[in-house]
Parts: sequence; structure tokens; C-alpha cells
Amino acid sequence: MSDANPIQNRIDTHVIATYGRFPLTITHGNGSYVFTEDGRQLLDLGAGIATACLGHAHPELAAALAEQAKKITHISNLYYTEPQSLLAEKLVHHAGGHGKIFFCNSGAEANEGLYKLARLHGLTKGRYEIITAENSFHGRTLAGIAATGQNKVKQGFNPPVEGFRHVPFNDLEAMRAAITEKTAAILIEGVQGEGGIYPATPEYLIGLRKLCTKKNILLMMDSVQCGFFRTGNFQSWQTILKNSKTHEFKPDAFSLAKSLGAGLPMGAFWVNENLQDVLGPGSHGTTFGGTPLVSAHALKALEIIERDDLAKNAISIGNHFTHQIQNLIRTYPSVLKEVRGLGMMIGIELTKSIPAFSASNRPASVQIVELLHDAGLLTIPAGASIFRLLPPLNLSQTEANEGLDIIERVIKKLAS
Repeated sequence: MSDANPIQNRIDTHVIATYGRFPLTITHGNGSYVFTEDGRQLLDLGAGIATACLGHAHPELAAALAEQAKKITHISNLYYTEPQSLLAEKLVHHAGGHGKIFFCNSGAEANEGLYKLARLHGLTKGRYEIITAENSFHGRTLAGIAATGQNKVKQGFNPPVEGFRHVPFNDLEAMRAAITEKTAAILIEGVQGEGGIYPATPEYLIGLRKLCTKKNILLMMDSVQCGFFRTGNFQSWQTILKNSKTHEFKPDAFSLAKSLGAGLPMGAFWVNENLQDVLGPGSHGTTFGGTPLVSAHALKALEIIERDDLAKNAISIGNHFTHQIQNLIRTYPSVLKEVRGLGMMIGIELTKSIPAFSASNRPASVQIVELLHDAGLLTIPAGASIFRLLPPLNLSQTEANEGLDIIERVIKKLAS
């Protein structure tokens, strides 16, 4: 707690300390930059954890929000509203033109809908188990931490919600061996985000689709962080399979959030036409899902992404980041180990023996993020030794180069 900073002091005093906050007080943003109360400008390559997909204070988003706020902000899902109808139509179009969408408020809530979908679909056959991957992350609700393949999020919350099993990621044979007569669904991330930016392989995705079809179980994809054009396509599997001869891959259901709301709280899940009637009246719901205000904001963001071809920008700028970081790895092998990712979802892994970090028991990922903050760059840790780049989709080449320059300055100092 800092008495010298009234804002930080107020939050530390009155807000439950479930977050490991960095000592930065952000007052406002503009495009790809944020500004602190002490007048510093930082390039934001975290985008609120892959959420502010068009950066900050985007004038068209602000105008859309203001216009809708003058009409109606919330009325509940007991009634029909135009913004929700238009957004749903566009999302279903991007999902292939069929199936239906359910709107909610977060990724964890979207995934909860998938768990309920799987259980209800498997009810008559006694199927309720869902298999997920080790190192996965699916949210912090009780079912979410049960689904998550990381023990650290489960500590203190026993007994776990029943019905979840975990197997190694990208291991098709392990998944095959885990299926039983109780298995209702498989749920994976196209790119493991919180786990450290590990993409699924094309062979794994194709194999999972064939396996689920053969076993008559659901294939569900958690696209909360890796979806909505972050990898250069609407969905991560489209990016992963772009060079594959298999063009018909499609899950039975997927979740969305983060970038979907373009900085406002919104989640959703899509189901195919065979599942669109599984969840009927009373089986699921949420008060705030798809409100006119947030739907209008998300709709405008989607229109801008389409108009400005930001999927292409995500690939171009993402490839530039990856290529330049590979050069840094060759130049500073004592500090940088590996770079992974797709499009604008990039993980940079540090080596395990960085002298400057050895005196502290804090994760190296947190320490380097703090150094990057001091140098003028916002980014996000993942695990003990990885930091993530999850920039706005409209990041420019000039801004990307600025970020790379900052990263190199910090890495060079650590290597000396």
C-alpha cells in the first residue's frame, strides 16, 4: 500500500486483493498508448489482456457508444433489440453462416455455457465428462478451474467440480485413451494463452475432429483469448490449418470473449445447427448478456475490423514481431530462449539463468514486465518465464518497431 498515491491506496484499502497489480495508475489512453497519472506515456502491447482490440479511445467506438447510450442501454433478454440482432447475424456469418449464438459477459461465463451444453447433450446417454488439456486455462469459476489444466488455480477450492479430466496438449493418443463411455465432449484452446502461448498443431486439430466424429462426442473450442481475429483469422484453427488440405474442420461449439467486446465486457458461445435447440427456455440465461449498449460497441468494432482488413494486419505485424524477436534470440541467447505464437498472439520465453533476476524469488516473467514498464512498454506475463505480446489489431508498423526497440534495450541490458 502506498500512502503517497491516493488512487492506489484507495484500491488497496477497499478492493479485495485478488490481483497482483503493477504499481501503475492509468488515467487514459489514445490509440495504442496509455498514460499514467504522473504523465508517462507507454506503448500498450497487452491491450487489457487481448481485449482492447482497437486500442483506446477509438473515435468511432466512442461515437457508437454515445449514440446507443442516448437510445437505451439495457432492457434484458425478455425483449428484442436491433444491436444484438445485427451482431448475432455477423458472428454467425463469420462462423460459417449457420448455427446460433448465446451472449454473456465474459470468457468464463461463455465456457460455463459450453459445459452445460455438453452435459445436457449427453444426458440421455449418461455422458457428462469433459476432457481438457494440461496447461489449459478456461476461467476462474468453480467449473472453470475444474476444467483448467493448471493446479495453481485450484488450490483451496476442493472438492473440485466433478466430470473433468486432463491430458497432455497436442497428444492425440492421450486424448484417445482418455475417452470413456461417460465422455460428453473435448474442450481445447486453439492456442493456449495463459499457459504460455502454445498453438495446437494441424495434425492434432484434424485428429480431434475425426476422433470426436467417430466417438459421437462434441468438439468444443475455447477461443476466448485466441479468437476474434487475434491470430489473423476469425478463429485460430483457420490460421493453424491455412496450409492444410483439410478445409472442412469445424468444432461443434466455441466460446468467445475478450476482443469481442473491444474493451467492454462481452462473451458469447456459438453452437452448430445440430445443437442450437439443446439449450431451451430456462436452461441457461444471463441478465446482461448482449445488452444494446455493449452490442452496439462490439458491432462497430467488428465493422471496423472488416473494413480496415485488420485480420491481414494481425498476420503482417505479428510475423514482423516474430521475425525480429527471432533475431534478438540469436543476438541475446543468454536471455531469450524461444518465441511462439500466431498473428498478434505471441509468447517470448526467457532462459532460466538470468543473473539480474536471480536475487529475487519472483517469477522472471514478472520482473521483465516491470523492466519493460519502466522502459515505456506495457506487456503481460504468462507463467514463470514467458511474457506475452497481445497488441491492438490496428497496431502500426511504426508502433511495432517502437515496441521492438524497447524490448531490445531491456534485453541488451540484461545480457550485459
